[in-house]
Amino acid sequence: MQQKAPDSVTFSPQPPGATAALVLADGTVFWGKGLGATGAAVGEVVFNTAMTGYQEVLTDPSYAGQIITFTFPHIGNVGANLEDIESTTPAVRGALFRADVTQPSNWRATRSLDAWMTSNGIVGIAGIDTRALTRRIREKGAPNGTIAHSPDGVFDLEDLRRKAADWPGLLGMDLAKDVTCGQTYNWDESLWRLGQGYGRQESPVHHVVAVDYGAKRNILRCLANSGCKVTVVPATTTAEEILAHKPDGVFLSNGPGDPEATGVYAVPAIQGVLNAGLPLFGICLGHQMLALALGGKTHKMDTGHRGANHPVKDLATGKVEITSQNHGFTVVEDSLPRDVAVSHRSLFDGTVEGLTVEGRPVFSVQYHPEASPGPQDSHYLFDRFVTLMAEKKSSGT
Repeated sequence: MQQKAPDSVTFSPQPPGATAALVLADGTVFWGKGLGATGAAVGEVVFNTAMTGYQEVLTDPSYAGQIITFTFPHIGNVGANLEDIESTTPAVRGALFRADVTQPSNWRATRSLDAWMTSNGIVGIAGIDTRALTRRIREKGAPNGTIAHSPDGVFDLEDLRRKAADWPGLLGMDLAKDVTCGQTYNWDESLWRLGQGYGRQESPVHHVVAVDYGAKRNILRCLANSGCKVTVVPATTTAEEILAHKPDGVFLSNGPGDPEATGVYAVPAIQGVLNAGLPLFGICLGHQMLALALGGKTHKMDTGHRGANHPVKDLATGKVEITSQNHGFTVVEDSLPRDVAVSHRSLFDGTVEGLTVEGRPVFSVQYHPEASPGPQDSHYLFDRFVTLMAEKKSSGT
């Protein structure tokens, strides 16, 4: 029997055995089988096209405020472990899967994905028609939704719809402050190797201050692996505090939310670093806020880029890289000043994927060169950053 809300929204009937639902702000309901944590959570519903690395995706801080639709159907079959995480406390609001999550079949697994999601408070739904949902997002943009899991199958659909409709959305929302570190710390863990696990950087050559707007661990590992001592500082750290560490270079991390909202406090700090003349490398949210600090603008995309198969062209070399991406905002190319050049461009939609600044050791990319998950085509960017720091040192300026 269909349920009718007081405002004349008609909800789709609940199938037998359904223990979870995704309710969009317009009243559309996707029913399924609940897994992970019980309860409800509100967020922006997006999709990710990666075929591997679901645990890294679910622990990426850039997904704060979002519910992920996995387009690849087989999620969870290798279980979960203690190594493939990009943050200790996942910020994602929920996850949607096409197929039921099976018991793990992998020698590295320590528990099932279901158990891991439960322990981390992540609500999930299996059995969703992810193709239909993804098509909807592509055609109409990313909607607000409420994901709910109730083992008894009892739901107040109108209340769930109202929560989704009343949620303000990511535009204008500063989420970096919710996922950044609480205090400054040092990082020396390097990349993972089969049979060895993660290594340690014991002989660093350069000192990098990494500003944490929601940094993934593999970014810090890549910096350490490139010969850097890494000092991680909170998102609200000022330019004076950053420079007091006497770094050879400054890194601006990825993160969630609207760059203009985070930029209220981050842009002045970035401008202070630019004025100091230090090598600077930004990715994702760091890339967007660097553009703001240079005088550019950003805007929210309808669907964003999320996946591990995005082609990007290096305009200087003509080389095409397959990249890992996760962003819902982009830099407005026409807003950039004359001394800022577009260095990389998306071959999907032509949007800005990288910036360089004329006469300065400053560059950024929109995508994730550290991958995890995804291809490693862009690891060379960490070497470029190291080269800039070495050249700055040798010049004595």
